[in-house]
Amino acid sequence: MAIKGKVVVITGASSGIGEATAKLLAAKGAKVVLGARHEDELQRITEDIKQDGGEAIYRVTDVTKQEDNQQLVDYAQEHYGCIDVMFLNAGIMPVTFLSDLQVDRWINTIDVNLKGVLYGIAAALPVFKKQNVGQVIATSSVAGLQAYPGVAAYSATKFGVRAIMDTLRLESAQEKSHIKTTTIYPGAVATDLMANSGNDSNNAQFARMSPAEVADAVAYAINQPANVSVGNITISAQA
Repeated sequence: MAIKGKVVVITGASSGIGEATAKLLAAKGAKVVLGARHEDELQRITEDIKQDGGEAIYRVTDVTKQEDNQQLVDYAQEHYGCIDVMFLNAGIMPVTFLSDLQVDRWINTIDVNLKGVLYGIAAALPVFKKQNVGQVIATSSVAGLQAYPGVAAYSATKFGVRAIMDTLRLESAQEKSHIKTTTIYPGAVATDLMANSGNDSNNAQFARMSPAEVADAVAYAINQPANVSVGNITISAQA
């Protein structure tokens, strides 16, 4: 399998989609490098993976800080000698109407969801270009394809992730750098992101997908032949 033996760096790895993806990829033989702010959770997940026979390391990472993203990639290289996949998954989703004027929450959303992706690319891209191979996967959202009331800042960042990843795909093709790009567009997933959104609609009927279902999509994108790249994956729950 294409996943086995690959070094995969994951941001937002302490819960939800990041945790599910780390465990799934490790079970398939990947070496996972976990980054997030919550060390207790990173330790727990790393130990869970090791107890199940997988390979994992972690580094506390705040994706809003460029140096943290760089140190996460450097740590992966120091430990494993390379990186094969950068999964940019960290994100927050405050539900706030524009008329609420919660500017601080908007700015924080931009820092995590948009700058975090740019900083992650800035850290991984030189490695991939030197290797002449690599893969960047980013979590966008169906809100990166269509606007919804109450999530203007979140939706703007996810549209931005789409633009960044589409541009990276075009530039990589132009430069012949053999860098694959995949953007994941999930619908509502039952994660801490939903639980902390402030959305009163956060219930089993609204968030019907599990993190494991998104993790399957990430694994699918990675587990392709060298000459095959999956550009975009949209995931929604059946009614």
